[in-house]
Amino acid sequence: MNRAHNAKEADSAVKRVQDAGFENITLDLIYGYPLLTDQKWKANLDKTHELNVPHISAYSMTVESKTALAHFIKKGKQPEMNDNQSAEQFLFLIGQLKEWGYEHYETSNFAKPDQYSRHNTNYWRGVSYLGIGPSAHSFNGEARKWNIANNAKYLESLLLDKIPAEMEILTQNNRVNEYIMTSLRTMWGMDLSKIDRDFGSGYSTEIEKSAEEFFDKGWIIKKDPNTLVLTDAGMLFSDHIASELFIDEERK
Repeated sequence: MNRAHNAKEADSAVKRVQDAGFENITLDLIYGYPLLTDQKWKANLDKTHELNVPHISAYSMTVESKTALAHFIKKGKQPEMNDNQSAEQFLFLIGQLKEWGYEHYETSNFAKPDQYSRHNTNYWRGVSYLGIGPSAHSFNGEARKWNIANNAKYLESLLLDKIPAEMEILTQNNRVNEYIMTSLRTMWGMDLSKIDRDFGSGYSTEIEKSAEEFFDKGWIIKKDPNTLVLTDAGMLFSDHIASELFIDEERK
């Protein structure tokens, strides 16, 4: 995969960190790569289990344009991605990690109880955050702001007591859609009562109506009368489902 390290070095790095006394660590895994057979994928998960880390992030292999992988695929030197293989490896991942006591708390993230990433969980739950430094993003619930990426220009502006940044004011519908997108990715799900409370009545009824087809497919279930959550099968289509539930920006 053209990585700068190999499997032996990755294994050694984790063990050195553990030997140094760090316990709250995470591993990133990639599945869906055509040369990653199901047997190799299982071996990766077995190694992860052996290392006994409390948090795991796992992502489906994607091909970005203008990368070496994209070039190799175009030239026929590497096979193309296989969506069915990726889906099967994802579902195997979910089942295996649940068996080992991990909670699937976000589409791509698994953790032992109460070992969730506090940083990322705040994003998914819409908590306000402040970004400091070049390229940093901030969010206050109603607006999103991002600082200039150029280091030199950022420093020059600070000398003039300015913070060079752009800002986007989110509409009410933008905010609802962001909540739909982020909450559905988590095991806590989308709280319809929160939507009515924070954004006004009417939205939840519209969302529930749009979700009917996904109830029928078994992709969404009701965790309780006010909470919608994705099933394991629904997790495979989380982005599609969220987009279908989005409130039309023209809606008043």
